[in-house]
Amino acid sequence: MLPDAGRLDAASARALLALARAAVEGCFTGRAPALPAGDPALEAVRGVFVTLRRRADGALRGCLGHTQGRMPLAAAVRELAVGAALRDHRFAPVTADEVPGLSIELTVLSAPVPLARGDLPGAVEVGRHGLVVSRGERSGVLLPQVARGRGWDAVTFLEQVCRKAGLPPDAWREPGTRVARFEGESFGEGEGP
Repeated sequence: MLPDAGRLDAASARALLALARAAVEGCFTGRAPALPAGDPALEAVRGVFVTLRRRADGALRGCLGHTQGRMPLAAAVRELAVGAALRDHRFAPVTADEVPGLSIELTVLSAPVPLARGDLPGAVEVGRHGLVVSRGERSGVLLPQVARGRGWDAVTFLEQVCRKAGLPPDAWREPGTRVARFEGESFGEGEGP
């Protein structure tokens, strides 16, 4: 959960979800949605992930994001929604027929905070923190809801994010491996922020 100063209000969350839905639909209609104007929260530069799931069974169909803000939040959501639908290398691109059966979840992030190896695993609170692990050219990210949903403890969470980065599970213990935590505010279609 983000500190109150970083949380989005319900109207901003709904606007972002509508934008993400329109962006995914626009992949097949050729119409990119306009960015909402006049909401400072949507113009802030923030990290964000867009997750697409099949409503029928909850299966993941795409997820892309940035842990660091690279552009205004609304622009990032529009870009990442298209990327999650068409360019998540783990999945075949979403088809036009699938779009009505997809649900969209957004996770807006706080800035990542580097952690010292000596503070691990105690500095990781499952369900509150997401993790970024990197070493050399390899990096992996897992959102807070992943560890919570799978019932992992902090050590398992660290091991799994290392695996996602293509590193050995205990790489988080080794010099040269960087670990950072962040918080995320997640909301999806049909939910409140």
